Amino acid sequence: MHERSSVGDLANQLRRELNRYSPGGKLPSSRALVERFRVSPVTVSRALAQLSAEGLVVTRPGAGAFRAQPRAAAEPAGDTSWQEVALSADAAAELVPRTVDASGVMVSLAAPPPGVIEFNGGYLHPSLQPERAMGAALSRAGRRPGVWGRPPVEGLTELREWFARGIGGAVTAAEVLVTAGGQSALTTALRALAPPGAPVLVESPTYPGMLAIARAAGLRPVPVPVDADGVKPALLADAFKATGARVFVCQPLFQNPTGAVLAPERRGEVLRIAREAGAFVVEDDFVRRLVHEDAGPLPRPLAAEDPDGVVVHVGSLTKATSPSFRVGALAARGPVLERLRAIQVVDTFFVPRPLQEAALELVGSPAWPRHLRAVAAELKTRRDTMTTALRLKLPELSLPHIPSGGYHLWLRLPDGADDSALVAGALRAGVAVTPGRPYFSAEPPAAHLRLSFAAVAGTEEITEGVRRLRAACDEVLG
Repeated sequence: MHERSSVGDLANQLRRELNRYSPGGKLPSSRALVERFRVSPVTVSRALAQLSAEGLVVTRPGAGAFRAQPRAAAEPAGDTSWQEVALSADAAAELVPRTVDASGVMVSLAAPPPGVIEFNGGYLHPSLQPERAMGAALSRAGRRPGVWGRPPVEGLTELREWFARGIGGAVTAAEVLVTAGGQSALTTALRALAPPGAPVLVESPTYPGMLAIARAAGLRPVPVPVDADGVKPALLADAFKATGARVFVCQPLFQNPTGAVLAPERRGEVLRIAREAGAFVVEDDFVRRLVHEDAGPLPRPLAAEDPDGVVVHVGSLTKATSPSFRVGALAARGPVLERLRAIQVVDTFFVPRPLQEAALELVGSPAWPRHLRAVAAELKTRRDTMTTALRLKLPELSLPHIPSGGYHLWLRLPDGADDSALVAGALRAGVAVTPGRPYFSAEPPAAHLRLSFAAVAGTEEITEGVRRLRAACDEVLG
């Protein structure tokens, strides 16, 4: 049995048996629990720690575990209705209200109900995560001298150098800040580059988490359409002129959700247009390490081709490792770097040193390139399985672009279809999918779905998930 499920099962069993003991009564020894339930000492220790955290058990080193004293009756809840006035008082004076809507982010963070196939996940399935390599890296990092000391606020020099090498061009370690993942880096970048009330140009469609960041900062997202070759330069130039925006956020490589790669002839155009507008380009390079096996050579980051400090680059290790391995980087050139650094220090001080040391251990180990090769092969297999199943079972759903990187497909629904109704129908059929509406900052041109193939257990689940989606389409679309 998997260790995590064993811990939960044992904790549930002990919880049910607590009434056998009076408050303060001693529970069986750890050795007795190991023998009775045929589990490891680690499982017993973790189960008792879980009950201790719940206030049901008290553990005393050298003495054992005891049933805790009963809790005092909870005090009646007070009246919090006054908060409605306090929280809305400032909004009336704001040019653009700062609305914190986490729904678009929660779709990829929330665990689906048991038995539901997860086509809406934003991270690798545990079977694809380098758990053993991350564990070994964390163990080695824990033995490094000074690992619990305070790191430089910009991040460990060696880790900054590693990120700079990955970006390429003339980017140096001195131009890199280590961040707590990509979401944190995007938040810092938008706060640094645009004041509340300002417009910010975004791709359309785009990542809902970025739209949430912009709106929470009081910014006005202005959509610029994307096609199979990325953002359209002529429309980008028009948007800069019409709005006076000083920031454009884009994902030039395997864009979320379309999977588009910015075409070679558009890359220089985007940089030139932004430079002439006196604007920054925030490059969210979020899945460079989730390339598929058949992708071929990748284009360099825009930051590698930018000598003038137009690009603020965001990269992360999280997508290629685990949602809990929150280590990323911001890279920028010129005076903006100091503003980025100041905002990050005020918000978070620094990324915990043990995590930075573990990141260094991981990316410097032979296990890292092996992991990336294995993920590249598996993602291609999963993508091919999903595209084949969709064409066979759901030909009415249009799949205009099959990406060679990332972890999802972007499907257009038939005209007149309601993506929200289909999402609800799919959940009833036992498969969780992502509606397209949150990916648009204005009215969408059509209904879409985003299907992830990274968060499922394997190809059998993909085939079964498409079968369930077929049933939902039959029910909802008719």
